[in-house]
Amino acid sequence: MRSMLRPYERREPAFHAVMDVRPIRTEADHQAALAEAATLMEARKDTPEGDRLDVLATLIEAYEAAHIPIAAPDPIGAILFMMEQKQLGRRDLEPAIGSRARVAEVLNRRRALTLPMIRRLTRLLDMLADVLIQPYPTREARSSAAAA
Repeated sequence: MRSMLRPYERREPAFHAVMDVRPIRTEADHQAALAEAATLMEARKDTPEGDRLDVLATLIEAYEAAHIPIAAPDPIGAILFMMEQKQLGRRDLEPAIGSRARVAEVLNRRRALTLPMIRRLTRLLDMLADVLIQPYPTREARSSAAAA
């Protein structure tokens, strides 16, 4: 008699067992899913536990994308980060920003980035302009009268 099971069901009898997975709708569901995923982190791929971890990870990712906004990074912080990643110094920013003094003003938040600076920085640092056009606080340059 020929088996009624599909080939994958013959190899993995537990495959056709029902996986009890529900959508993540609340923060409590999210926390429970995170806790369960943590217990499955050592699961091997292509096992029922590994499959469950894959499904949970997908559900968690979808919930977090919809409910936990990620703030845009600070433009100056992003520039400093990319400088570190690319092992660049302030002098390397001069072609994009201007003189050494202008670079210092921008990085010390005394002068805001201009659109031409942003365009050149996106090419130099391989960054998205969206990061650099975000508003950020600048400090007022100290006047000589205030310093006296």
